[in-house]
Amino acid sequence: MVHRLTSLLPLLLAAILVGMPGPAAAKPDFSHVTSREQAEALVATGALVRIYLFPIRLGGPKRKANISYVPPGAGAALDQITGTLQRFTRQGLVDRLEVIPEYRGTSFVPTRINIYATHSGQEGGFHPSIEIW
Repeated sequence: MVHRLTSLLPLLLAAILVGMPGPAAAKPDFSHVTSREQAEALVATGALVRIYLFPIRLGGPKRKANISYVPPGAGAALDQITGTLQRFTRQGLVDRLEVIPEYRGTSFVPTRINIYATHSGQEGGFHPSIEIW
């Protein structure tokens, strides 16, 4: 099963990058978003979307501490990754999941979301990261 998971990684990573801005696109700066209220105001304008860091579809809690804010493209990337992780879980390839956001300064918007999906009985895993800003 590890070989099967490893052979899928290049395709999955390519799929995740579809729709994400290219290197020529200007990176946004969310350093000024330092409160939930400011993030919610940007949700109202469409500049950010509300996400659950540990996706509800994978057993994440519906708690305020699990909510984060990201640009729509990053939210779409997380949704794609979540769908992949659901399939891997059904196929018995993943039984552990860790989601670690990285922040810059006091910003409420993560700069990156790191995902570590592994299986307790196997080596390797699926470790995508979503670059946000």
